Amino acid sequence: MAETKFERHRQPWRQDEIQKLHQLAGKGMSLKAIAKALTRSEESVKDRAKQDKLRIAKLR
Repeated sequence: MAETKFERHRQPWRQDEIQKLHQLAGKGMSLKAIAKALTRSEESVKDRAKQDKLRIAKLR
């Protein structure tokens, strides 16, 4: 099984990353796409979005 490694494990969110998260979520991008764009795990993006009360689009 291939394991995904994130070099930025447990790194604090920078202000520019938070702004980009808000932009991408506002555009209706999926969790997976946002995580890839920010080079963060989906779990990290989901946690930050929840903290900022953002809604992430769900793919159907």
